[in-house]
Amino acid sequence: MCKSKRFSVCLVLWLFVVGICAHFAHAQTSLQGINNPDGSRIVYGPVEGATTPAAAMGMILRNVHNTCGERPQVGKVFKVRGTNSDAVFLTVVNHAMGNRQRAGELIAAPTGPNQVEIGFVMDDAERFGSSMNPMLKQLFGVWQPGGGGPAGGATGGRPAPPEPLQQVWNQDHSANVAIPADWKVQGNGGTTLVLEPYYNAMINLNLVRGATANPRYRPYGGMTTGMGVKMVYPANFDPVRGFPGFIKEFYRVGNQRIDFRMATAEQMAGPPGQRCVHAIGHGLLLGATQPPPPNLQEKDYWEMEFLACTTAPNQMGDYTVTISTYEIDPRFVDRYRATMAQILQSYQVDQAVVNREANAIAAPAIDAIHRIGAEATARMKANDIANDQQHADYHARQDANDRSNQGFHNYILDQTVVQDNNMYGNGTIGHGTVWNSTADAMVKANPNRFEIVNTPNYWQGVDY
Repeated sequence: MCKSKRFSVCLVLWLFVVGICAHFAHAQTSLQGINNPDGSRIVYGPVEGATTPAAAMGMILRNVHNTCGERPQVGKVFKVRGTNSDAVFLTVVNHAMGNRQRAGELIAAPTGPNQVEIGFVMDDAERFGSSMNPMLKQLFGVWQPGGGGPAGGATGGRPAPPEPLQQVWNQDHSANVAIPADWKVQGNGGTTLVLEPYYNAMINLNLVRGATANPRYRPYGGMTTGMGVKMVYPANFDPVRGFPGFIKEFYRVGNQRIDFRMATAEQMAGPPGQRCVHAIGHGLLLGATQPPPPNLQEKDYWEMEFLACTTAPNQMGDYTVTISTYEIDPRFVDRYRATMAQILQSYQVDQAVVNREANAIAAPAIDAIHRIGAEATARMKANDIANDQQHADYHARQDANDRSNQGFHNYILDQTVVQDNNMYGNGTIGHGTVWNSTADAMVKANPNRFEIVNTPNYWQGVDY
């Protein structure tokens, strides 16, 4: 985790840590530049002699190589969705500036037959995460190439400026974030969900799930999805090439399914002892049994951007997965991208609240470890347990019948039992029975807090 309380700065830095030199040599007399007082730099204009975006990028990258004294490290080239422009993130060490790490984004846009223009933003790598969006806004204020637009999936229209924001707290006051007046914030324990009022855009920050590389792992109680269930996935998977399968398993264990079409991914620097990957693409996220919308086409998939980090596995093969992501309906990408960036940068965490809640959560985990040891010892007394189980089976069958009867009764009455994982903002868990439509709305609005309770998990004396 970032030590700074400005979690958003860390997040944006991880999401966009890429680089370029500060003093870009103008080998092209047709290029224009803006030198900002803070050392960031913007270059734009036609590239003489380049007839394709690839050729233009190659010429600019060779210029960077010659200027900085080192070959730049380049990510995957990706199409700017809805345009005929290409874009790429890159990093390089500028030896002429005392080995400073520089970061930037290069965009190439065809503007006519055998004509290509580039837009280039650059800054110190440690600052680029927070300065990239303001620089892009500055770039597109002076550069309007044919078919151009900001990288990362713009729809081809002019990007809207950020909406006015106001600072608000999430439910347990573990974090605050600046959002537009009609947007909503939910979450606790440092995990926060930001929702546009009509669900056209959303941000999920700091989603955490336990994982294990042990293929013999069996969840307590036999459940394969839901809270407390670990995802089973190799800890040494390739974080870039294996990301689509990894993210699919992350959501499957959460009783969801995702169809993610990755456009680009690259491994990023993260907290000590963790591996992080930044992935951009388009996808569709549904409930485990929810059918896709009718007549769905790939152009309808939402823009998605992920930062996923994994800790090193312990001796038992257990590790932790942390994911932050934003999603935007393709019809609203230009309208909300700048606003989303400002929301990310405003996010702040009260670490004292998070630590108190983490300690409370850790106690059951420690108890679970003790249970595992007790179960290993209990296997030595299998005969005695078997005898006791005969008596327990009878009572269990009676209880199961009661649960089943109540489940059928709820089915007839069009009712659902919902579990509230944070009733009073302090982690208290409770059950309640509501109409099916109300249950679906509650879970969709806040899946971290509410979940559907199936018949075997009813509470005696509460649900039946």
